[in-house]
Amino acid sequence: MPVVTAAEAPSCLLVTGMPGAGKSTVTRLVAERLPRSARLDGDEFNRMIVSGFVWALGEPADEAARQVELLHRNLCALANNFADAGFTPLIDAMVPSREKLDFFLGLLPARRVLFIVLAPGIEVCRYRNTIRDPRERFDFDGYEDLDAAMKRELGDVGWWFDTASLTPEETADRIVRDAHRRAPVN
Repeated sequence: MPVVTAAEAPSCLLVTGMPGAGKSTVTRLVAERLPRSARLDGDEFNRMIVSGFVWALGEPADEAARQVELLHRNLCALANNFADAGFTPLIDAMVPSREKLDFFLGLLPARRVLFIVLAPGIEVCRYRNTIRDPRERFDFDGYEDLDAAMKRELGDVGWWFDTASLTPEETADRIVRDAHRRAPVN
């Protein structure tokens, strides 16, 4: 298979949002709508750690931070590999701060990164989390703090997409249609 040059490489979509925002569902639907795509789910990558896993807000905090960095490095390495092969990578990951976004951008230097924050609002996120399969629910009580921090640090970056009144299919269709115009960060 021929390698795609950096100039020909597809954009990389980096999709974030609070727990329950719809990242997993929407990135899957967007990937299905593109001719050549790869969906890279941070939660699935985390499940690769069989023993010794510490979740992002867990203890010990230094180990949690090390594992988050490892996750982000792995997501970006695979995104670069897929883009080099002509696939559009869609990264589904929690990007809560400008520092984390800059870390991703530093690992995707030759890519046009489209940054999309799914932002249906706190109450919608809470509700969506309650209707998930119990194995997929995320026990999280820091919505207000996370929402405020993300808006403060990332509010002027990428596309903040209020999806509260849209179905996942409508959201995916809009991303496919509008992301190249609304979401570039580099």
